[in-house]
Amino acid sequence: MKPRRKSYPAQALEDLAVDAGVTMRKHLNADAMFAAIRRDFAQVADPRANNRRIPLVDALMSGFAMFSLKDQSLLAFDERRCEEPESLHGVYGVNIIPCDSQMRTILDQVTPAALRRPFRTLFNMAQRGKALEQMTYLDGRYLLALDGTGIYSSEKVSSPYCLKKRKRNGQEEYYQQMVGAALVHPERREVIPLVPPEMIIKQDGTVKQDCERNAVRRLLADFRREHPHLDCIVLEDGLSSNAPHIEDLMGHKLSFILGAKPGDHAFLFEQLDAAVASGKAVEFSRPDLQQPEITHSYRFVNGLSLNKSRPDIVVNILEYWQLNDKDELVRFSWVTDITITPDNVYQIMRAGRARWRVENETFNTLKNQGYNLGHNFGLGKKHLSAVFTQLMMLAFLVDQLQQLCCPLFQAAFLKCKRKRYLWERIRSAFHQFIVPSMEVLLRVIVTNMKVLLV
Repeated sequence: MKPRRKSYPAQALEDLAVDAGVTMRKHLNADAMFAAIRRDFAQVADPRANNRRIPLVDALMSGFAMFSLKDQSLLAFDERRCEEPESLHGVYGVNIIPCDSQMRTILDQVTPAALRRPFRTLFNMAQRGKALEQMTYLDGRYLLALDGTGIYSSEKVSSPYCLKKRKRNGQEEYYQQMVGAALVHPERREVIPLVPPEMIIKQDGTVKQDCERNAVRRLLADFRREHPHLDCIVLEDGLSSNAPHIEDLMGHKLSFILGAKPGDHAFLFEQLDAAVASGKAVEFSRPDLQQPEITHSYRFVNGLSLNKSRPDIVVNILEYWQLNDKDELVRFSWVTDITITPDNVYQIMRAGRARWRVENETFNTLKNQGYNLGHNFGLGKKHLSAVFTQLMMLAFLVDQLQQLCCPLFQAAFLKCKRKRYLWERIRSAFHQFIVPSMEVLLRVIVTNMKVLLV
């Protein structure tokens, strides 16, 4: 017979935390954000018949809790539902917790667009709390990094929304991808997914394959509708530096810094070479102030045509080399609509190189640090995989906002030293005692959980 988990009065934990000198943001903390998400989920229209037993808000919050706790599968969360329901009730406000098959059936019917509201709510909370001021760069603007990544592939299991391709061995592969967008900063590890990911899947009513370019177009349209006045600079890789996409960015009043490779833009780099030969290009080198062994070299020209077929698309081009004392050379080049000067060229370079954070700090974190992006939680027949992906990204957003500005979360992270250990301690607390709130749980971690387990 399993021993009953212990329940500790919240006030006792509060007293321990006060002794440790731990403070917490009033609104930008886990419990406040969980409550806001639940309020938004409660407004989602339920597509099921009126005789439903499990409220949709409970199914959505259960899915969110699974990713928030970094459970490895629906089966693992189902075991938690059976063994630790009290903490799910207290921390996530879930009343009736669905089993794994019930959750799949319910969430498969939810339209992903209905889940956009919590992203806007959390962004507005962060803006009101002035937390996002830390993420501004280049004249007080935000850097919005975009990129695509794969989230599922199989030669055997598919859904009606999967794309497919034929491999070299003749076998058909079914797959799904997504485009993510996040606010990044060259000097910060945190990334803020501003909008839900846009799925690269077969769209309703179409027979054609979807593609990353179309997904980016949909994502930008949704972004501008929801954030019509947000001043952003879009960062993307070399595949995006084409005339149709730049026109889309201009149409949305978005500045850009896009990768550009000489092999893809022969006409543009011919103009750059001609400007260098005629002395019209600006060229100089500077040592790094923090790392004197590194030298930064720049070459830039403003006002060049992107290509021969679209001379009306005018861009500014920056080439950059970095050389260290071991003669190791790295080289990058970008096109931008920002006028390049010797005063801002370093910032433009740093912004352009920050694009990789959407890969390393977002996608790699989601795949390798507990969120399990790429694991098949369920494809469903309609929208299940897209809904799970959005709930996962929403849990990631809550964690990133806490890391950015919540002293209590920061103290718990510092105590555990690594995210993986922090997630383990949180799950362990659910096993060991009944948790009334995430604040109490984090305070337990900060003040040393062993004190309470004697």
